[in-house]
Amino acid sequence: MHKSRLAAFVLDSKVDDIQQAGEFWSQALGYQQLPSDPEWADRYLYLDSPSSEPKLLLQKVEHSSHIHLDIETDNVAAEVARLSALGATVVKQMPRWTVMQAPTGHRFCVVMPQRDDFGHSPDVKLWP
Repeated sequence: MHKSRLAAFVLDSKVDDIQQAGEFWSQALGYQQLPSDPEWADRYLYLDSPSSEPKLLLQKVEHSSHIHLDIETDNVAAEVARLSALGATVVKQMPRWTVMQAPTGHRFCVVMPQRDDFGHSPDVKLWP
């Protein structure tokens, strides 16, 4: 058995400056920017959304701007297998996450737990 739930909405942003993009979304949504790990600060930026909501992550990308979602799980391989059985396909296996594509054409990522309450939240789904 394993668990999973929606973890984050990721704003893939084809921009020169992720901080500038973060400033726009911070002001537009009324969420403060959170400091990034210096190693990732030029590509990633979180907004301080309420803990009861999925995280909001801005990611600097080379492809066109769009939004994708992350599904967090305590077992990436099991969740990828479950979603594959539903018709999703693996696009790319990364060291810490898997990029998948739904039968509808939407891409999403399967990631390790991202939200602090993953281990005890009642909204986490338990899968056989």
